[in-house]
Amino acid sequence: QLRLVQYGGGLVQAGGSVRLSCVVSGVSLDYLGVSWFRQAPGKEREGVSCVSSDGATVYTDSAKGRFTISRDKAQNTVRLQMESLSPEDTAVYYCAVTERYGYRSSACTISRPNYEQWGQGTRVTVSS
Repeated sequence: QLRLVQYGGGLVQAGGSVRLSCVVSGVSLDYLGVSWFRQAPGKEREGVSCVSSDGATVYTDSAKGRFTISRDKAQNTVRLQMESLSPEDTAVYYCAVTERYGYRSSACTISRPNYEQWGQGTRVTVSS
């Protein structure tokens, strides 16, 4: 059974960094596209980054140059390393997975309707 459990997050000062982890069980990352989304207070959930089932990565403009998505296939875990954080990055962060693209595909889209399973969310608060 596919299951996602998130770790990480918390309170960090502006300019600091934080790492989020999404541990996936039940299906190998070789079959999954994985994305990170975030939802700030009073705002819609928005995409941040994705990694395809063959390791290709995509970033939204807000994440480029500051965030790094990576996979640890041995631990079936996807991480999001976030640097140079600002209060605008304060949000609940969610990982999500899709099986729609299949085995070791380079396809990776950060579109919320494409994702079938979601993590529980983890809060990141950036203080000024």
